[in-house]
Amino acid sequence: MEALKIEILNPKALRLIKDMQGLKLIRISDDPLSMLKAYPRKMRLNSSTAPSLDEITKIVEDARAKRCAQK
Repeated sequence: MEALKIEILNPKALRLIKDMQGLKLIRISDDPLSMLKAYPRKMRLNSSTAPSLDEITKIVEDARAKRCAQK
């Protein structure tokens, strides 16, 4: 299997690609980077209380302090 990143310039090409997907010749999947960006948003939607930016910053600073203390 070979993976390619394609930039579509003509809207007609998108229709052809979707037709090939319908014929099960190709599979279209999301870019892993966009999935990575969507993950925090998904987690916040599923969470009853999402942490604030200040809470996240405090957690990150604590983790950094612990890591630096180990060295």
